[in-house]
Amino acid sequence: MKALIFDVDGTLWDSRQAVAESWEELLFRETGQHRGFTAENISYLFGKPMNEISACLFPELPPDRQLEMGQKCFLYENEYLASHPGELFPGVADTLKKLSLSYPLYIVSNCQSGYIEVFLQGTGLGALFKGHLCYGDTHTSKGQTIRRLMELHSLDDALYIGDTQGDLNACREAKIPFLFAAYGFGQVDEDIPSISCFSELCSLL
Repeated sequence: MKALIFDVDGTLWDSRQAVAESWEELLFRETGQHRGFTAENISYLFGKPMNEISACLFPELPPDRQLEMGQKCFLYENEYLASHPGELFPGVADTLKKLSLSYPLYIVSNCQSGYIEVFLQGTGLGALFKGHLCYGDTHTSKGQTIRRLMELHSLDDALYIGDTQGDLNACREAKIPFLFAAYGFGQVDEDIPSISCFSELCSLL
């Protein structure tokens, strides 16, 4: 049976506003300065692995300090999202419930450890997914993380649904097909199968 593996940010939900607020709060507490983070000006960071996000957030710091400050942001982000969850895209909850009756569902993300758990708890969707893995667990490329999840769960056939060029590249590395969530945060460099809203998944599979 084909498994469905999902990205989170830009595919299942939009947490940009809460993430921006959490980073702003944490960094004001740490430095006494406002950074002016908004949902719009941090959108380009979503989908990147944690080390790249840290470098973008703190270009003035040496690499070790970038990672240290980034880790503080990510830990507080998880804490903040637990009480300020993101918003599911339209149709996600109902569509996932329908899909779970016919397909095993999984998540692979470039996020920090704990983020997927916060997503599942905050949305009440945890029972629908068979497993998940993230960059914070593996510290490898997203393609390798996808392959690791497939090995852990003995998956021979899988489709990945995501919203960025990085997701497409990861699927090429993992050698699995990709479906582009065109309503999300990113773009891709070629004409590939896509959905314009999440509920279209049911009719495509």
